Amino acid sequence: MDLVIRDVDVIDGSGGESYRADVAVDGGRIAAIVKEGAAAGCQRPTARRVLDAEGLALSPGFIDMHAHSDLALLRDPEHTAKAAQGVTLEVLGQDGLSYAPVDDRTLAEVRRAITGWNGGAPGDTTIDFDWRTVGEYLDRLDRSHDGRGIAVNAAYLIPQGTVRMYALGWDDRPATDAELNRMRQLVAEGMEQGAVGMSSGLTYTPGMYAKDAELTELCKVVAGYGGYYCPHHRSYGAGALQAYEEMVALTRDAGCALHLAHATMNFGVNKGKAPDLLSLLDEALTDGSDITLDTYPYTPGCTTLVAMLPSWAGEGGPEAILNRLQDDETAELIRHHLEEIGSDGCHGVPIEWDTIEISGVSDPGLASCVGRTIAQSAEMRDEAPWVTARRLLIDDRLGSTILQHVGHEDNVRTIMRHRVHTGGSDGILQGFKPHPRAYGTFPQYLGKYVREEGVLSLEECVAHLTSRPAARLRLPDRGLVREGYVADLVLFDPTTVAAGSTYDSPRTLPVGIPHVLIDGKFVIENGNRTQTLAGRAIRRTPTP
Repeated sequence: MDLVIRDVDVIDGSGGESYRADVAVDGGRIAAIVKEGAAAGCQRPTARRVLDAEGLALSPGFIDMHAHSDLALLRDPEHTAKAAQGVTLEVLGQDGLSYAPVDDRTLAEVRRAITGWNGGAPGDTTIDFDWRTVGEYLDRLDRSHDGRGIAVNAAYLIPQGTVRMYALGWDDRPATDAELNRMRQLVAEGMEQGAVGMSSGLTYTPGMYAKDAELTELCKVVAGYGGYYCPHHRSYGAGALQAYEEMVALTRDAGCALHLAHATMNFGVNKGKAPDLLSLLDEALTDGSDITLDTYPYTPGCTTLVAMLPSWAGEGGPEAILNRLQDDETAELIRHHLEEIGSDGCHGVPIEWDTIEISGVSDPGLASCVGRTIAQSAEMRDEAPWVTARRLLIDDRLGSTILQHVGHEDNVRTIMRHRVHTGGSDGILQGFKPHPRAYGTFPQYLGKYVREEGVLSLEECVAHLTSRPAARLRLPDRGLVREGYVADLVLFDPTTVAAGSTYDSPRTLPVGIPHVLIDGKFVIENGNRTQTLAGRAIRRTPTP
């Protein structure tokens, strides 16, 4: 045996009661589990290394169902932001925008469009964008860092907005039959090459230009490969419940499994309305729909400033947006939609500039804006907030990220209790002051919402973070502490585990997670990052 973890409290991911055991690991898999008080004659396992885990809990590795590490895994071999949390698998390709499948034109456009999420703007030479297909991107993950691999495992969703960009550009119009067939082909190829499903960002251009009929046709392709649809749907504010209903109906028509991304109920119009959402989902589940969801355990959201603009302002792509912002008459129309009507980019709610905090900029010369709301910066400049926002959008070439303080704690707590809930950080690692969820989501669940507040039991919470997402991803040998399963494991102290990250110090690492193993290898040992790169691309399990 390679390793025995001795006298550990096993929280196996099933939701059942914990138990004391010795757990043996060999060849990257769990080789034996010998429970305390096992029948006479059952010897305790021995190994080349024995780890005394008295006082620690052992669980499956945590699965981040909503990650924005698409370039971070390529850029940063340590990737401590996630490894130190006990994350052993991330799901990439979120919100309908990522870097495969692409051609040269689409790659340049998507790099520009999501610089605020991932960096990697045109001209950035820190990454060799030498892939074009989904399969090539997954292969690139495997051969990263001189062929040693990546810090944690990664699965991939085909980004519907990128697919639409590839097939018909940034036009706000229905796809032609030929364009729809091309999109179907791109989705099918991505699924065949290992993607686990498809994502959408239906408040982001150009993906939001797709009507339900178009999305349904693409979901039918995904369903044919046993994948799932993961939409950032059309509104988390005004009309949020209708937007959820739309996704439930769409996937029912397509016969496709549904996973609701960062399933929140935000803005003042939705305060206290989480039970309404859960009633909708319960009814659909009772009727046979296959639905899961993820959330992060914080109230503010995080996205880009340009995402707040009305969709019509995004038609034609980033350069067209900048041209509209530089035209006084068009810029005034944008302001009118933002402040008085409520743009679709801001979820149909008139924007409140005192809730929009700048968390990152692409141009270091604009760093003084970070940590202030648009309203605060405008007051300092003695100008209207829209003037400040417009100037920042232009000067930072649309690269600014924001925290949007519009969530409600009661909604967060209510939704995380639901039986189909999973954890997702939605962690954007870019920017001078990222959202603390990027570094703290999983210990925040275990520390704040389990130990301190009792919103979930420890066993139930671990199931939310392990076996439930593994089941959604159709992973037959992950997500549980079981003999024969892959040894992606986390050892943590239930009495001390906590997120170290805060809004003021968002890159502070968690406490109480001394050991993390991927494929039976220590990636975190005694609280420190090792040099081991045990992560690989996790490809879709073929349907029978």
